[in-house]
Amino acid sequence: MISLREHLLAFFKTFHRLELTDSELTRAAVLVPIFEKDREPHFLLTKRTEDVEHHKGQISFPGGTVDSGDRNIIATALRETEEEIGLASDRIEIVGVFNDITIPTGFVVTPVVGYLPSLPTLKLSRNEVESVIEVPFSFFQEPRNKRIVNMVRAGKPRDVYFFRFEEFEIWGATAFIIDSFLKELPAPS
Repeated sequence: MISLREHLLAFFKTFHRLELTDSELTRAAVLVPIFEKDREPHFLLTKRTEDVEHHKGQISFPGGTVDSGDRNIIATALRETEEEIGLASDRIEIVGVFNDITIPTGFVVTPVVGYLPSLPTLKLSRNEVESVIEVPFSFFQEPRNKRIVNMVRAGKPRDVYFFRFEEFEIWGATAFIIDSFLKELPAPS
């Protein structure tokens, strides 16, 4: 059986991502940190504080808007991750870039997928991140854990994804990225 790292690298070797280029939307990137715990792949998520400008209190991946000094979208995801949770870029192996998505708050978000050989001690930016959450892939792959609600967002009807993990409501763009990614990622051989 191949390792999680090898599985992710093999997937992205043949993956053709959807890239959106709408200049009306603000460019942003998130890091999708993936690591193994108890021999099971997990996502690392953050709970945003009530002090941040956008998406207060929501569960999300670390990330934010592109700065003029960022070399590329990967640099944005890595910079934001280090700022928010103290995870240095040299601890992350970028394994690929997933499909861009648009969100009703006016952003096009690029998910940058990073593999962590282990989860180091994190240093949270307390004005941005309240806590981190480790959620196994298997939780999101269990159909009874997912709800889809049709909502009108920014004047358009949309299917909005929800997952309730412990006391956390994971929804919206984060839930959609996770669900889409796990649908695309084949089972390991």
